[in-house]
Amino acid sequence: MTGPTVIVGVQPIFWPIELTPLNNLIMLVMRKYLIITALSVVAAAYLSSCSQVQGTQAAPPPQSLPVMALNAAPATTYLEYSANVEGTTNVEIRPQVSGYLDKIYVEEGAYVTKGEPLFKINDRPYDEQLNNAQANITAAKANLEKAAIEVNRLQPLVDNHVISDVQLKAAQAAYDAAKAEVNQTQAASNNAGINLGYTLIKAPISGYIGRIPFKAGALVGKGEAQPLTIVSDVKAVYAYFGMSENDFLKFTSQYPGKTIDEKIKQLPPVELQLADKSIYASKGKIELMEGQFDRSIGAITFRATFPNAERLLRSGITGKVRIPQANTGLLPVPQTSTYEIQDKIFVFVVGDSSKVIGKQLHIVGKTTDYYLVDKGVQPGDKIVFAGMDRLTDGAVISPQLLSTDSLFKVMPI
Repeated sequence: MTGPTVIVGVQPIFWPIELTPLNNLIMLVMRKYLIITALSVVAAAYLSSCSQVQGTQAAPPPQSLPVMALNAAPATTYLEYSANVEGTTNVEIRPQVSGYLDKIYVEEGAYVTKGEPLFKINDRPYDEQLNNAQANITAAKANLEKAAIEVNRLQPLVDNHVISDVQLKAAQAAYDAAKAEVNQTQAASNNAGINLGYTLIKAPISGYIGRIPFKAGALVGKGEAQPLTIVSDVKAVYAYFGMSENDFLKFTSQYPGKTIDEKIKQLPPVELQLADKSIYASKGKIELMEGQFDRSIGAITFRATFPNAERLLRSGITGKVRIPQANTGLLPVPQTSTYEIQDKIFVFVVGDSSKVIGKQLHIVGKTTDYYLVDKGVQPGDKIVFAGMDRLTDGAVISPQLLSTDSLFKVMPI
């Protein structure tokens, strides 16, 4: 019996994805499966036509999908903690005397060296205070000279018993008082000189100028809530992060050492992930922690130091400190092979008779492309690598095994 002729039109398939080595591998596999599927459709159509002639209905063939076998592999995961970055030295610049701000010598964000002038407060009142103090010194010295003359005049008379020594003692006391007055006026002059020097504010360290909230002509003084600016030394930076009580207890049990300082020394170099998800080029070292937990946040603060020779990092930015953890015995599952239901991650595992069943994964870490799993699947299980959107529990597929080694070459763990 000759069946009816079936013509199947095959439209070109375009893949709107980036041609990476992994995508090329997937495209080659999927293209193979599409060809098989197309041939299956032709065969099914032919059999269907024959069945219609014979009065029977044939079931469609199972769809061909790529699968991969799961095997344990060594991988590095990261413990991530939100961090705030600060310069190793942040100095608030505050005025020591009150007055009108005459000049601002720097711009916001500028780099300054130690001793460079930053601000100038009007110095006329303090200059006059210094002049007055110096005049008081002159008057006090004149009184001292007069008292010394009186002592010198009375001393011979007392020695020759012309007068009693009471007058000499009074003259000596007046001399001592005049001498003390000279010292007092000298101290007042020094203080006036210091205040005059405070009218020119210089950089105490080398670093970058922060925001300057005041403008020329503003009245500033010691009582201001805001500093004139902040100078930050960022040749190296500190990243402060908090570790919860549970994480802290895991840390103390994981690393060798009798004391916390010894355990901190055993920590590997850490990474800093910036706000744009990029990883800062230089690795840092955890150096310090606070002595007690902050009850308000339930965490203890650690500090990691990162070099910043190129001054790419600035005070005030945020990021994440990433502590690497070496893992063995975990199963790497491609993230592209999973699907999510109510914040839970699943994969389709190929069972007996090529039936698939969804299983929830227990994820203990992840890399760029993989979830690292310790429960939910077992070594040797085969999971559907792609095409999960067309599957339901109990569906039968025609599994096409992928080479795990080839996958790891184009998409390393």
